[in-house]
Amino acid sequence: MAEEIAALERTGTWDLVPLPPHVTRITCKWVYKIKTRSDGSLERYKARLVDRGFQQEHGRDYDETFAPVAHMTTVRTLLAVASVRQWSISQLDVKNAFLNGELREEVYMQPPPGYSVPDGMVCHLRRSLYGLKQAPRAWFERFSSIVTDAAFKPSNHDPALCPHFPSWSHTSSSLC
Repeated sequence: MAEEIAALERTGTWDLVPLPPHVTRITCKWVYKIKTRSDGSLERYKARLVDRGFQQEHGRDYDETFAPVAHMTTVRTLLAVASVRQWSISQLDVKNAFLNGELREEVYMQPPPGYSVPDGMVCHLRRSLYGLKQAPRAWFERFSSIVTDAAFKPSNHDPALCPHFPSWSHTSSSLC
């Protein structure tokens, strides 16, 4: 839990503010998981703070929720082409990915259980948390803006795919 709170504070996930009048706050909870290695031995204990997004109301706490997901056909095709052309493939895992999504909506959350705050204060969320209805969209907007700034272009056939880079040979752009 301390590691998760440290990540939340490091990313500036919220500001502590008094709850504005006539504003509904959502609650949150801790979700615990035991991570094990492939041999079954204990790797670590994990705690994640999760918003109870089912308490959100469209138009009040969120507007848009859509985030594209890569089609499995696209993934299989990309892997097949990479194999034939002997491209190297890398995988990226972003720790606490949703904490990188920036919220456009005004969302207020009760402080996490076990987090000490002055009476009457709530968390005004600046970044998305797991459980929020708009969290996948916020993360995808942030991620896509970063890869677009790095000169990647989205595929016309699958918007979740950014397969070509301007400096690659012309043959790689045929995937789009």
